[in-house]
Amino acid sequence: MTKQHLIALDLDGTLLTDDKQINPQTKEVVLDAMNKGHVVCIATGRPHRASIDFYKELGLNTPMVNFNGALIHHPNNKYWDALHSPLSIRTAHKIIHKCHELGVKNILAEVKDSIYLDQHDDEIMKIFQTEDNNPVTVGRLQQNLKDDPTSLLIHPEEEKIKALRKELDTQAEFIEHRKWGAPWHVIEIVRAGMNKAVGLQKIAHYYHIPKERIIAFGDEDNDLEMIDYAGVGVAMGNGIDELKKMANYVAGTNEDNGIGEFLTEYLKLNRKAM
Repeated sequence: MTKQHLIALDLDGTLLTDDKQINPQTKEVVLDAMNKGHVVCIATGRPHRASIDFYKELGLNTPMVNFNGALIHHPNNKYWDALHSPLSIRTAHKIIHKCHELGVKNILAEVKDSIYLDQHDDEIMKIFQTEDNNPVTVGRLQQNLKDDPTSLLIHPEEEKIKALRKELDTQAEFIEHRKWGAPWHVIEIVRAGMNKAVGLQKIAHYYHIPKERIIAFGDEDNDLEMIDYAGVGVAMGNGIDELKKMANYVAGTNEDNGIGEFLTEYLKLNRKAM
C-alpha cells in the first residue's frame, strides 16, 4: 500500500483546462487517488466563491487555500482552525492613493467574499465571477473600504505595470505582489509573508503528512513557494520557466491531463497488484 500523500492542486492553468473545466480524465485519476486514501486539496489565488464549484465537483472534504494563502479555511467545517491574514487598511489606502496618482484602469478590494470596486466595470465583474449572492459595492474605495482587505487587485494600463510594481516594491515589508498571467494584466496584492506554502504547511500538519509526501502542482509565479516547499513539486508543461527550473518534475500541460498522467505514474494508480 502506497503511503498517504497530500496532493495540492492549483486551479487556473493547472487543474483547469483553458476553458476553465476539469478534464474528465484528470478528474477520474484524482478521484481514484482519493479512493486509495490520498488527501486532495485546492490551493489557489482565487477567492472562495470562485473555487467552491470545483471543490464540490471533486467531492472534496478538506481545507482550502484561497487568496494565495491569505485565507486558509475548511468549507465544510466551520470549527476548523481557519486563518485569515488580511492587509492592514492603512497599507491598503496608501496603495490605493498611489494607484490613483499613477492612474490605473480600476482597483478591486476583497474582504473574504465581499467585493469593493473603485469604478463600475463589466469586464472586471466577469473575471471575478460575482454572483448575486456576493455583495459588490461600487464607488470610491477610499470612502467605501473600511475593513482590512484580504486582497487588492489592480488593473493597470499595460505600459504602466513596470512603474507600478516598482512603486509596490517600496512597500515590500508589508505586502506581496504578483502579476497574473495573460490575458489579464492584473496585479494582485496580499499581506507580506502570505503564499500557498503557508497554507500547505498548515494542512499537511493537520493530516500528519510529512513534507516528502506532499505533491503540489502549479504553473505560475504564485506557485513558486508551494512547489519549493512540497517534497514533490510538479510544474505543469504550460508553466513558467522559473517554476520548471525549481520543480522536482515537469508534468504534461493542463490541456493534456498532465496531473492525471503524473499521479497515475507516481502513485502507481490503476495498476493491478503483480
